[in-house]
Amino acid sequence: MERLGLGPDVALKCNPRIVYGRMTGWGQTGPWANTAGHDIDYIALTGALHTMGRAGQPPAPPLNLVGDYGGGALYLAFGLLAGVIEARTSGKGQVIDCAMIDGAASLMTMFYGMKATGHWSKARGANWLDGGAYFYDTYECADGQWLAIGSLEPQFHALLVKGLGLEADAFPAQMSRAEWPAHSNRVAEIVKTKARDDWMKVFEGTDACVAPVLSMDEAPKHPHNAERKTFVEAFGAVQPGPAPRFSRTAGAINGAPAMPGQQSEDVLKAWGIEAGRAAGFLKTAGVVQA
Repeated sequence: MERLGLGPDVALKCNPRIVYGRMTGWGQTGPWANTAGHDIDYIALTGALHTMGRAGQPPAPPLNLVGDYGGGALYLAFGLLAGVIEARTSGKGQVIDCAMIDGAASLMTMFYGMKATGHWSKARGANWLDGGAYFYDTYECADGQWLAIGSLEPQFHALLVKGLGLEADAFPAQMSRAEWPAHSNRVAEIVKTKARDDWMKVFEGTDACVAPVLSMDEAPKHPHNAERKTFVEAFGAVQPGPAPRFSRTAGAINGAPAMPGQQSEDVLKAWGIEAGRAAGFLKTAGVVQA
């Protein structure tokens, strides 16, 4: 933005109440500030990537949800809104330095806390939220589909045990890590005896915290998602609906997924940039992709 003459110093000089958001991977300062990176790099440097994956296996990238979207876009939105609310009181704007690495690190706060108190092992697949525990994992069913089990709390765990057809005392020491591998094998053997949908007939409507692992083709058709319109068909494509939901000012999908540069000219026009100048942005300066 500085190259366009629209950096934060210029913007705040024009309007001291402006809240100016800057989202980058590494942030505005630090030895890596000017180097390229991607989601996988940002979460690698925070310790997040190291925690993800099966025991004895390489770290598993969680798509680009943690760095780009969780630690980046959502933290920027939160920061901007907080800045705007503060500016209404103080009359002063500020710059929001939103680094994806900072956001990803922030998302790891609980796990760093558990590590500090001795409740989290640095080994992958050895903890109660990373697939190490038999009651928080995915299991293959008889039809090759998968079941997600998240029966953490004792009362939910009891319902899991009952649904699996076991005696109430089948897994007496739920939090005994030494017993987790054997219990995981036993649960895996039992789950493999029924198809995924048959298991859901057992657990549907219970608090066992069991859910089917759905593909992107299946998810929009699930009765819960369908009733809530969690996914909607808009502009010829099935898309997740706007979230969160506002009771008075409902969100809306404004268009179909666009190819890079497909809507650049329309956006510039919507901003009130006259046609000649817009053409310069698109073709001459290369500021906006055409």
